[in-house]
Amino acid sequence: MNEKIKAILFESNDVLVRPVTGHWFIPPNFFQFIKSVNYEHVRNIEREAAFAQASEQLVFYPLVRTMEEEYNAFVEYYRMFFMSIPRLKATPEQVEGIARDLVYNPEKCEFLPDAMEVIQVLASRCKLAVVAEGWPSLEDVFTHAGMRHQFSAFVISRQSGQSMPNPCLFQVALDELGVSSQNALYVDDSSQNCDAARRMGFQTAILCRDGAEYVISRLINRNHRVIRSLTDLPALIA
Repeated sequence: MNEKIKAILFESNDVLVRPVTGHWFIPPNFFQFIKSVNYEHVRNIEREAAFAQASEQLVFYPLVRTMEEEYNAFVEYYRMFFMSIPRLKATPEQVEGIARDLVYNPEKCEFLPDAMEVIQVLASRCKLAVVAEGWPSLEDVFTHAGMRHQFSAFVISRQSGQSMPNPCLFQVALDELGVSSQNALYVDDSSQNCDAARRMGFQTAILCRDGAEYVISRLINRNHRVIRSLTDLPALIA
């Protein structure tokens, strides 16, 4: 690292947190509304097609400032999802219940072990920020887990009406942190997002927890540091 690191900016999804069910759009209580045996009888290709079709509904919600607006968006999302798989016979009440669980259940995500281990250490040494492709409820996840106070800036794409890696999102975080990009490190598992941050002058680190992918990533991403774990970060900012 060439310049002193005064701040670290993180993407959240699969970097800091992951969905407890293993799927971002299957909230914790999904199978209290839909019988798991019925869902399992749906072929994977049908499920994925239904999720893809439902995602098209989210295009109509580019700017989502509140959790209530998020809930309304996901009611439409799940309505389309279940319309694509009519044999699941989801009622309007079930659709609304699943949407409510996705938005208002702060335990839908869990912090990854290396994030839990290192965030407090990093926060004692520099400013931290989240710059995430996400929805307003993400901040509630951090608050419920007792981690929100570790981050001096929290920028969520949908609340800004932008998508990652729009430079505006990075700049908002830098302005809130009061640091320049040259004195900031951006951490993500997406090389595309890291490329965008690099063009803004950030120092960058690609997170690649998988061993085989880590080796490949080091070979092809020569413009970025590549790390196996967030626990590698303290040594980078020493």
